[in-house]
Amino acid sequence: MKVSFLEFLRQSLQGEEPIHPLEQKMAKRWVKERLKKIYPELRNDPDALERAYQQLGMEQHEGVGKGACTVYEITLPDPNRRS
Repeated sequence: MKVSFLEFLRQSLQGEEPIHPLEQKMAKRWVKERLKKIYPELRNDPDALERAYQQLGMEQHEGVGKGACTVYEITLPDPNRRS
């Protein structure tokens, strides 16, 4: 399949499509499953699991370079800080 140069340029300037809500839910579930494996005490406490997920502090950034995609940076909570 051939794509003209102008079509290729137009597609590349549009950027990435927004993430589908289903993919966002899948990513959230994956992170929560990893939290359960790392912290077994969260397995039977959904409220604590949700709080731990929220405390991760995920920030969305635009990637750089050719074919840059969205990048998520996770900031771990400070264990010395009391909430």
